[in-house]
Amino acid sequence: MSQNGGRFNGGSALRIDGISREAPVLIAGPTASGKSALAMELAARDGRLIVNADALQVYENWRILTARPSAADERALPHALYGHIGREQAYSVGHWLREVAPLLDTRVVIVGGTGLNFNALTQGLAEVPDTPPAIRREADARRAAEGHEGLLAELDPATAARIDRQNPVRIQRAWEVLRATGRGLSVWQDDTPQPLLPLVRADALVLVPEVDWVNARIDRRFKEMLTHGALEEARANLDGWDPKRPSSKAIGGPELIAHIRGELTLAEATEAATLASRQYAKRQRTWFRSNMKAWVKLSLP
Repeated sequence: MSQNGGRFNGGSALRIDGISREAPVLIAGPTASGKSALAMELAARDGRLIVNADALQVYENWRILTARPSAADERALPHALYGHIGREQAYSVGHWLREVAPLLDTRVVIVGGTGLNFNALTQGLAEVPDTPPAIRREADARRAAEGHEGLLAELDPATAARIDRQNPVRIQRAWEVLRATGRGLSVWQDDTPQPLLPLVRADALVLVPEVDWVNARIDRRFKEMLTHGALEEARANLDGWDPKRPSSKAIGGPELIAHIRGELTLAEATEAATLASRQYAKRQRTWFRSNMKAWVKLSLP
């Protein structure tokens, strides 16, 4: 397939003739762009295992709101790394990379919207130690009291020069690493091991949808989620709900929980969730443009 990419309609008649039958296939793209449909088409054609690369579809407590493959889809074709993590568990890029490593011995199509997972797979992942709880609490307290600027000012120069200064979470993480290890995050990153799957060994595709098209799909899909039980799924998560958990970041989850608690009408929750999903898709598109320049682009629709 040419570097400038091709076009497919995002529906049932996917144009896949130019995609390798043998090499591992990677499919990235913003939410609601049709990634799963393309992955299933390739899996059926080639006898591939479909491997999840989405940070939220790993959680068992969300199937509908994260657009995880349906039970019928999972019975029809082999899937891995979907819905196997409890809602209270932490699950990092490092966890995902360790789980995906043994799956690379088979024919795979790896699909998802979490760009950091694909970067770790194709570029390597720095083995940065976890932050001790006491240091995390200290960082949380400082950021809550004074914002992230104080933490940024204390970073080592090399890390400060390359970090996204508009991302408080990344700044806090870098500060925690320096505080815990005495080494700047940039040093750990520069010690990155060789990647499990260098990009040259894969057929790497990123879906590039037209904005109006994908926004319309986002709006339509959330309404379909409600029809298929998204509200009941959220209600099942109400007991013990903790918005700080990574699993609670599923778009639509906080909004529907607020509705169940009487804080929003269903119409308000729907509007807030679809807006959040559109904003997330925009961030994904921006990230993919910046970080996946060597990937083949597939324009949509």
